Amino acid sequence: MPKKRLQGVVVSDKMQKTVVVRVERQKFHPKFKVYYKVHKKYKAHDEQNKCKVGDWVVIEETRPLSKEKRWQVVEVLKQTQTKEETEEKENTEKENEGKPEEVKQNNI
Repeated sequence: MPKKRLQGVVVSDKMQKTVVVRVERQKFHPKFKVYYKVHKKYKAHDEQNKCKVGDWVVIEETRPLSKEKRWQVVEVLKQTQTKEETEEKENTEKENEGKPEEVKQNNI
């Protein structure tokens, strides 16, 4: 039987080698005939501690690793930038605003 795979966003990375992943899905309401969103949080094993808050990840079912941990991170789909990276990028853009194109290319 294949292992289940879910996709979600990391909401906490404060534990060592563990991340909390929020998985959102849509359910259909039989009486009102509409879809609505539900979410669930899973604790997943992250061996290299590479996941940060806001990253989109794929988690896969595995054997029990602890009391609540039964999932492991398989891949990181999209990484978010930290505040420092964002500020650094904005600063370089501001510095290069008034300069000609050839000077901008030399800075990169």
